[in-house]
Amino acid sequence: MTLYPLKFTPIFKYRIWGGDKLKTVLGKSYDQDHIGESWEISDVKGDETVVSEGPLAGKTIKELIEEFKGDVVGQSVYDSFGTEFPLLIKFIDAKTPLSIQVHPSNEIAKIRHNSFGKNEMWYVMEAEKDAELIVGFNQEVDKASYVKALESGKILDVLNHDTVTKGDTYYIPTGRIHAIGAGVLLAEIQQTSDITYRIYDYDRVDATTGEKRELHTDLAVDVIDYSVEKQYKTAYHIPDNDTNVLVHSPYFKTNILNVSSSVSKDYSTLDSFVIYICVEGQVDLIIQDERYTVQTGETLFLPASITSVKLESTHANILEVYY
Repeated sequence: MTLYPLKFTPIFKYRIWGGDKLKTVLGKSYDQDHIGESWEISDVKGDETVVSEGPLAGKTIKELIEEFKGDVVGQSVYDSFGTEFPLLIKFIDAKTPLSIQVHPSNEIAKIRHNSFGKNEMWYVMEAEKDAELIVGFNQEVDKASYVKALESGKILDVLNHDTVTKGDTYYIPTGRIHAIGAGVLLAEIQQTSDITYRIYDYDRVDATTGEKRELHTDLAVDVIDYSVEKQYKTAYHIPDNDTNVLVHSPYFKTNILNVSSSVSKDYSTLDSFVIYICVEGQVDLIIQDERYTVQTGETLFLPASITSVKLESTHANILEVYY
């Protein structure tokens, strides 16, 4: 059969820090409280999203790769990963702060957990007044001074706090300590991994369990990058009706498109799938003489066999993700 643009049914995740903006702002449909994450495209074991529409409805991304191989993900991606899909796409709503955390590298995650590491990036879709992200350190520290700050309850004092607004973008390589603050709604692109080392959690008690959440102090201390950067936020421009680089890493590439009229994209030389994440507005995509509409909070997967796309909108910001 001919592959077509695919939407997946999201998986919603309860989080102690979750709010209701995935429903009220992004239009997601669920009945639970404290939903903090919408997993848009996932191949994490036990949390595989399925196609929501068309002849392939009900199939997971792994089943699609098994059937269509390089036609769905690109031959180079298939050669590298086989039937494993390398990316996990999420929306995250933090009503209260997330824990301070860090993720292990590919090498360490493979040894400890038989998993990919977790390099990721954030694109802020909405931020309340004075909302912040914690990314990296604000001063030079080493393992000993980090442990001292942690044990004395002063870990927040040595971390870099950035007040953020809509459009702010951060790349979070493995080893970089980080946390999403209260009042932030964002899109996250990451490697397919659910390995997180929780460092500090504000001594919170989970209402569903009555217990504090587990910390991973010993696991984290050996994976943290203790260096300090002058600037953690990604600088970029966003010209009208053009593609601009956000984050290009060995693990994924993300561009941003501002569409205010019509944009044509030629993917004939790109040996990869493409994922469109609508972070603002609404856009129509004309693909193989069919029209597909994507609005704020929706994600569309383009199989690698689709090489030509036309985007039309009066106003939309789109994240373009590929391997």
